[in-house]
Amino acid sequence: MSRATDSGKHPPRKQRAQAAAARGADLAQLRGRNPAALFGEWFAEARRAEPLNPDAAALATVGAGGVPQARNVLIKRQDARGFVFYTSRESRKGKALRVRPAAALAFYWKSLGRQVLVEGETRELPRAAVAAYFQTRPRGSQIGAWASAQSQPIDGYAALAAAAAALEKKYEGKTPPLPPHWSGFILRPARMEFWREGENRLHQRLLFTRSDGGKWRAALLQP
Repeated sequence: MSRATDSGKHPPRKQRAQAAAARGADLAQLRGRNPAALFGEWFAEARRAEPLNPDAAALATVGAGGVPQARNVLIKRQDARGFVFYTSRESRKGKALRVRPAAALAFYWKSLGRQVLVEGETRELPRAAVAAYFQTRPRGSQIGAWASAQSQPIDGYAALAAAAAALEKKYEGKTPPLPPHWSGFILRPARMEFWREGENRLHQRLLFTRSDGGKWRAALLQP
């Protein structure tokens, strides 16, 4: 992890490490767990403890020429099948995933002294599933998805606001439909690593790797 100093409302590193140790079992005791279920438990704790966007994760993709790209996304669903997020198919990440479906996620919950790393392959969700989720979004977000040509250059943001206003008028009294460029992806994990902060940087790391047959194998790693 970064060597940056602690600041803000979070407790100091040593205090976080002690709290992390008191909060849960030694990671060696969790080797028999299903990693999807374990993530669900950690995620539920993060929702209670993390002050802002516990569902945020850094999404890494591979762009043209093999250049890595990263940005934060919000994970909208997680279960045994994988991790779901939504974006424009024409965004930088959307284009990258359609060419090279391999991707990675990094969750970091500083208040808990925990981190989860996920690697795997992505695929687009069926249009019906994307449409169903789109209808649950706030109206402003639905309009925004139509107004923004995500990742494309723009001369100024007044034009974007004007486009949103025109779309608001167009769909007045109506529910905006699913934009053709808006989609969702699911990342099916092949590798999941659970990290717990420790004192003196003696962190704990528990790695799960999925075999070709779908079974998970667990191993402890040195920090």
